[in-house]
Amino acid sequence: MVEKKRKTKETEIKVKIELYGKGKSEINTGIGFFDHMLEIFAKHSFVDLFVWASGDKKVDSHHIIEDVGIVIGKSIDKALEERRGIRRFGFAAVPLDDALTLISIDLGNRAYLKFDADLPKLKLGEFDVEMTKEFFQSLSNNAKMTLHIKLLQGENTHHCIESIFKSFAKAFEMAITKEKRIQGEVPSTKGLL
Repeated sequence: MVEKKRKTKETEIKVKIELYGKGKSEINTGIGFFDHMLEIFAKHSFVDLFVWASGDKKVDSHHIIEDVGIVIGKSIDKALEERRGIRRFGFAAVPLDDALTLISIDLGNRAYLKFDADLPKLKLGEFDVEMTKEFFQSLSNNAKMTLHIKLLQGENTHHCIESIFKSFAKAFEMAITKEKRIQGEVPSTKGLL
């Protein structure tokens, strides 16, 4: 179990993560929809995830969501260590009613996000929908992952974002899976990621 903390003048975040868990979670960011999305990620990736966050919600949800992405990303990076023995690549296409999302991940120690999802600028409870991209930007930068997200279709905004998080969970689960055939080697022809 990896534990990371971050405290700024705007937020205070604590994350505990076990990559090879059972999908247990305890999430409390004060942003109900965001908590629900993180619970979905944990449940469908089988990652145990515990997140406590507080801070500057009187402005908007931006600082908490972005900083949670930073801390979860740093926690993933630390938990992966040298990234030995993992499959490294993962992909998934997950539907949720009208929504369908395709995600592809490379845990190759290089940060990049391609976010192709036309989401409306509105709020779901306390959650600013445009923060979906910002969360994944912070996460991919700090986990050092290449992450391509493409919302193929969808009409209901809740369904679209939930499809994104579920697809991410399944792609992430695939990418971190231990590959017996490489027995602890780094999954790269360079011998280093």
